[in-house]
Amino acid sequence: MYYKIKLQDKVRVPPGRLGEDLKSVVLDELQRQLEGSIDKEIGIFIAVTEIHEIGEGDIIPGDGAVYYYVEFDAVVLRLAMQEVIEGEVVETTSFGAFVSLGPIDAMLHVSQISDDFINYDEKNNTLICQESKRKISVGDTVRARVVSLSLSERDPHESKVGLTMRQAGLGTGTWLEEDLLHGGDVADGVKN
Repeated sequence: MYYKIKLQDKVRVPPGRLGEDLKSVVLDELQRQLEGSIDKEIGIFIAVTEIHEIGEGDIIPGDGAVYYYVEFDAVVLRLAMQEVIEGEVVETTSFGAFVSLGPIDAMLHVSQISDDFINYDEKNNTLICQESKRKISVGDTVRARVVSLSLSERDPHESKVGLTMRQAGLGTGTWLEEDLLHGGDVADGVKN
């Protein structure tokens, strides 16, 4: 889930930027430093949006920069185990689909799509359920549940998020619409 949070941090303003508008420089430095990074307690930083307060600056001998205590707002994504999320399929492969959650992609393995056997149509980049003929293609919006979560603060690109759609109320937008039209939950093409 996305959150707007208020944080405090110390920001280094390089000597070459001391003559510029302080608020703009602090915002730039925080954005450069935080956006795209991961803190396991706070979440995945999407954006630093506003500077509320800039405190007195500290000078460290031999550095030349000024360090300011700053209070600011940031937008973060916090994922939790078993959370239901929505994302867009950005790639399909023979072993599953990659789903964009915004700042991070998640993996939807073929074993977590359906009880059906899944065929991969490489020509059309589509995963197809053998019996129900339901499909997953690039550009589809999916609703899925987080089943594995491994976030790396050191290297955000090494973070891994696993998803499942093997429960009622989960699937592509088309699947969910079909389920509603059939008067209830439909799992893998069989009415409950």
